[in-house]
Formats: sequence, C-alpha cells, structure tokens
Amino acid sequence: MRSDFHLHSSFSADSDAPMRDMVEKGISLGLSAMCFTEHMDYDYIDEGMVFEADIPSYCKTLTSLKEEYEHKIELLFGLELGLQPYLKERCESLVKNWDFDFVIGSSHVVNGQDPYYPAFFEGRTEKESYISYFESIIENLHTMSCFDVYGHIDYVVRYGPNKNQFYSYKEYSDWLDEIIRLLIDKGLGMEINTGGYAAGLGHPNPHEDILKRYRELGGEIVTIGSDAHAPERIAADFDRACSILKKCGFRYHAIFRKRKPTFELLC
Repeated sequence: MRSDFHLHSSFSADSDAPMRDMVEKGISLGLSAMCFTEHMDYDYIDEGMVFEADIPSYCKTLTSLKEEYEHKIELLFGLELGLQPYLKERCESLVKNWDFDFVIGSSHVVNGQDPYYPAFFEGRTEKESYISYFESIIENLHTMSCFDVYGHIDYVVRYGPNKNQFYSYKEYSDWLDEIIRLLIDKGLGMEINTGGYAAGLGHPNPHEDILKRYRELGGEIVTIGSDAHAPERIAADFDRACSILKKCGFRYHAIFRKRKPTFELLC
C-alpha cells in the first residue's frame, strides 16, 4: 500500500511537524499519495488546546507543496472532523465551503469529555464508558453524514483503564453492528487506523473483528491511515494492515479524490 490517508502536521494542535517534513518522509518511503487530515474539532473541551485548523493557511501551504512536489508524490486535501450532534450545521457548512478531497468523521468528544483524559472513565465501569462512546457514534450517524469514512471507531479503547484487555467485538456487538449497518446504509466507509499499534494495543483501530464484520455485512469502502503526527509514524505498520484486510475478505482499499472513492488492489 503506497498511500496514507490519515496524517497530521503542525496545522493540527497536537502536532509540531512541519508539513514539508512529512512530505519529504512520505517520498523517502516510496508513497505515491498522502492525504493530510488536519483536526477540526469545534468546541473542544480542553481550554489549553484548540483543535480548529486554520483552513485558509493549511490550504495555501498544501497547494504550494502540491505544485512543488507534483512529479514526486500526490498530495491531497483532507480533514478530520470532530463530530457532535449539535454541531451538525457547522460541520456541514465547513465541508460544503471547502474543496476537500477526503473527510474523516471522528468521535473525540463525548458529552463534553474526551476519552484521552482519565476523567472520561471516572464514576462508571470501563464497559459503561465504552458503551457510552459507541452510543455517541450511533447518535452522530443518525444526525449527519457529511464525511466519507468514520475514523478509528474504537478510539476509546486506546485510553481505557485496561485498554483492550477485556475488550472484544463480541462483547460490544450490539452497538458495533448498529454502527456498521448505519455506515453501510449511508454509503460511508471505515478506516483501518494503525495508530492502535502505537498505543500499545497490538491491533489497529478498529479491531480486525470489526473490519471483518463490516465486510461480512457488505461494507466495501475502507481507507488506510497511520494517524501519524510526526514523520517517523507515516505508513507505520501498513504491512500488518494489508494482511489484516486480506484476512477480513477485502481485495481493495479506497483512495479519495474530490470526495469520490477509487479502488486499488491491496499489496
């Protein structure tokens, strides 16, 4: 696989990597395409972090680099959009007014809390916390569909008290199956995000059993992203991702341009 469709640079609040450095690393790895998906999380709950990319500056810089590197690599204009039901109009307006190639919809904030912080798990069991997270995804999917794939569907597991020690598709299948069916019904895809390996899970996000179930139920659109916030993580563990997708029954992965998917054979 020679394309990475989940990347952050210094235009995202949690990265200090210059975009040029990310591009140079991608070229050195032999990638044919990179899609930057800078964070846009309206009303993020940490007052010390503002996850709202400066879209005009981001677009200007990316456009300049696209022209500079056009004979070496394809650079695509993406966004990771933080979903919350009451933000429907703002999210839809943003996506409508910019010519993005690709939009990831993600759940980072659930009822005013980010699972990244231990407070999300306080006062309830780990299972209750995970269910709350999955229910928020279901609510988002019932509310909006202004994106192309749902990102790291079990992101919450990265930060659980026991991470994935007691977590499985089977344990949460009622909620996960509803998520999968909603994605398929809406013509939306799912990403395989190798950031789960960086988080020490030993698995991608989502777990491969969820990807397998998505395929079993007729899901076809899957993108591959490293969730890299620094050059050294670009395309990390993509060999594992390729193997997993094949075992789950996928023959192709999706590349988005102008919000339209094309399909490329897996390695």
